[in-house]
Amino acid sequence: MGIVTNSAKLPVAGATVTAIRVGGGIRATVSGSDGMYSFADLPPGEWTLTAEVEGYPDAAVPPLQVVASKATRHDIVMNVPAAVPPTSPSLAAAPAPAAASPSAATLNQVVPAALQSPEATTGVDTFTPFAFGDFTWLNGSPRNKAPVFDTKFFTPDIRLDVHYMADFNHPRDHTIVGSTESFRSGEFQLEQLSFGGDFHYDNVRARFLTMFGLFATTTPRNDASSGVGQWDLSNAYRYISEANAGYHFDVGHGLNVDAGIFVSYIGLFSYYNYDNWTYQPSYVSSNTPWFFNGLRIQYFPTNTLKIEPWIINGWQSYARFNGHLGFGGQILWQPNENLKLVFNNYGVGQDNLAYQIVTVTPGAGNKPGTVTNNPLAKAERLHTDDSIEFKYYDNKMNGKGLSKAAFSFTVDAGCESGGGLSCSKGPNKEAFIGVMLYNRFWFDNDLYAITIGGGEMNNPGRYLTLLPPINGATAATGTPYFTENPGQPARMWDATLNFQYMPKQWITWWAEAGFRHSNVPYFAGSGGVTPPTGNNGYPAQYACNDGAPAGTTLTSTSCANDGGVWYPDLRTRQAVLSGGVLVKF
Repeated sequence: MGIVTNSAKLPVAGATVTAIRVGGGIRATVSGSDGMYSFADLPPGEWTLTAEVEGYPDAAVPPLQVVASKATRHDIVMNVPAAVPPTSPSLAAAPAPAAASPSAATLNQVVPAALQSPEATTGVDTFTPFAFGDFTWLNGSPRNKAPVFDTKFFTPDIRLDVHYMADFNHPRDHTIVGSTESFRSGEFQLEQLSFGGDFHYDNVRARFLTMFGLFATTTPRNDASSGVGQWDLSNAYRYISEANAGYHFDVGHGLNVDAGIFVSYIGLFSYYNYDNWTYQPSYVSSNTPWFFNGLRIQYFPTNTLKIEPWIINGWQSYARFNGHLGFGGQILWQPNENLKLVFNNYGVGQDNLAYQIVTVTPGAGNKPGTVTNNPLAKAERLHTDDSIEFKYYDNKMNGKGLSKAAFSFTVDAGCESGGGLSCSKGPNKEAFIGVMLYNRFWFDNDLYAITIGGGEMNNPGRYLTLLPPINGATAATGTPYFTENPGQPARMWDATLNFQYMPKQWITWWAEAGFRHSNVPYFAGSGGVTPPTGNNGYPAQYACNDGAPAGTTLTSTSCANDGGVWYPDLRTRQAVLSGGVLVKF
C-alpha cells in the first residue's frame, strides 16, 4: 500500500499501479482520489512496482520484500515531464504560471497524519508480539492476512453472517435448542451484522463493535446478571458486542490497560463464527462465556508470550451478581508459527442470582411472609480452560494438493462450592469437565478446508448447561420444565463435519453436518418448545394448553379447566444440516 503523488507532493488519482512478483505473479490496482493504492492479497515474496498515468512518465520502484501478515508501504512519486519546446515561435503559447509549492499546512489537509497508512516494515518484525509468523491458520482467530484499509488512527472491522439450518427433529416452532450459534430451523437467518473497529493513536486505544441480527437477542437471554438490580442492562448492551478503551504503555514488548466489554477467550472458539474452523462448536465452547465486562491488563514480556489478568463483574455478566468481583487471567505462548498454548483461569466470582424466597402463610392476611435467602448466592466458581493448537503439516512450496493440516485440543474443568454446594462429593455436587478435539485439512493453497471433530461434557448440577428457551425462558427466569438444580446430571457429546470454500480472505462459504446427544431430554422435538397459543409471559411457571399459567407446582387439578397441562417436546438427539456465508472486512 502507499500514496501516489507528483513532484509537488500532491496526490495523483487514477494511476495504474502494477505489482509483479519475482518468479511469477502479477496484480494491478488504480489509485483513488486521495492518491492511495493498496493490494490486499499479495503472497509473501519479492515484488516490483510500476505506475503509469496520462501526463506523466512511467515510474518504477526497486524490488520490495512482502512479509506474511505485515503491511508493506511504499509511496510512489510521478515526476512532471520536461516542457517540450514549441516548433515555431509564432505558435508558442504563453507560458503557464508556475504552480505554487504547497505549504505543509496544505499537505496536512490533503492527508492528515492520523489518516496516513501505518509505517511500512521491512523484513520480519521481531518486536511486535506474535508478528514474527503467520497465525491465520489458528482455530478461533480471523484468517485475514492484512486489513483492507488501515491508517494510524483507525482499522475497521465489518462482519456479516447469514445461514440456513435444517434440524432433522423438525420442530414446528422452528426453534433450535442448546446452542449459542444455531437458533432457527428451516429458515434463512441473519445471525450477525457488526461494524466498528480499532482506534489507535498516540498510545490511546479504543475498540467497539456493534451487534445486530439474532445475536442481539440470543446473547442477552443467556446472561442471568440482567436480573440483578435495575436499569434493564440486557437492553442497554443488546446492540454492543465489544466496547472498550485504554492506554498502551511502552513496557517490555507492550503493556495495555483497557476497560469495558471484551470478548471472552474461554472455550477456544471465537464468539464470531468467521474466525472458527466449524460453525457449531462443541459444548465446552458453547456453554462457556462469550464476553467479560470489567478491566483487562495485557503484558507482553516477549514477542511470544502474553500474560493477561482480568478484574471483571463475573462469568459472562453485564452486572455483578453478589458480594465481590471475579478475577481471572490468560497465559498465551506462541513460540513459533506452528504452535499455540493457552491457559485461561477464573475464580472467586459469585455467579448465581442473589434472589430471595418469600413464603406467605395462608390466612395470614397482610402479615409479611418468611424471607429465606437463596443459599446458592454465596457459591463461588472456579474454572480452568486450557488448549493446544498445533500445525503439523505445511506445504509452503506447492500447496495444490494438501496445503496444511492442524489440530486443536481443549480441556475445561470447573466447579462451584459454598452455600451447600460441593466440588467433589455429596448430593449437591456442582462440577464440570469437558473436552473437544478438532482436526483440519486445507487444500489447493488454502482454497478449501475440511474439519472433523467434536467433544463431550459431564456436568452434574447443570450449572454450565444452556437453558432451553421453553415458553420464552431466559437464564434469569429459569423454567420448571428443565430445572438446573445441584446434583442434576447432564452428560452430552457431539460430532461435526465442516467444509469451507474460501476464494478470498474476506469471505467463507460453508456447509456442515452435526449430531448431538444428551443423556436427558434436552433438544427440541417436532412439538417444539413453544405453547400452542405462543409464549404466555410466565416462563417460570408451568403452562396450560390454552395459555394460562399453572404455577410452579403441579397438582391433580392443575389446568383442569384450561385444556390440561402443556409440555414441551424434548428429545435426547439432534441432527442438523446447515450452510451459509461469512464475510469479514
